[in-house]
Amino acid sequence: MRNARIANADIGTGARGNLAASRGRNMTLGRSVAVNRGGNARVVNNWRSDRFRRSDYAAFYNYNRRWHDRSWWTNNYSRIVFVFGGWWYWDAGYWYPAWGYDPYAYYPYDGPIYGHGDLMPDQIIVNVQIQLQRDGYYEGQIDGILGPQTRRALAAFQADNGLAITSAVDEPTLATLGLT
Repeated sequence: MRNARIANADIGTGARGNLAASRGRNMTLGRSVAVNRGGNARVVNNWRSDRFRRSDYAAFYNYNRRWHDRSWWTNNYSRIVFVFGGWWYWDAGYWYPAWGYDPYAYYPYDGPIYGHGDLMPDQIIVNVQIQLQRDGYYEGQIDGILGPQTRRALAAFQADNGLAITSAVDEPTLATLGLT
């Protein structure tokens, strides 16, 4: 009987199905929201696997740092903005770090950020953080920075929703979050 109670505590609250949790730190709230608090999801920094070959992830699969000086960037891209302590350029629906635009720039995240609705990258991240917080994935500060805590929350959300784990803001993730 004692073992049955312990097992039941690990998998849920019984027939109601309102809360289920496991020692692996995964939780299911209600019947529709699953929360993976980093137990099974890993932050991904390499987007070269076959999983990222789909057109939705081309910006990630094909991403390479581009290091150029300020004049090259301004001659080749009309939309360059300063956020997160560094310069970002807009290209084909994504924001990318403009490496070399300012040699002293800081990039807490080195990769593409899917853009929509004419929003700046920091506003996109704010919207993502708010939605991840509402869904129980993110407990950090709403600061518009795609830092380690936000990336872990994204990885957990992506894992729970069957998305490719980019640990970043991509088009399928924004659509699943309801932000596009």
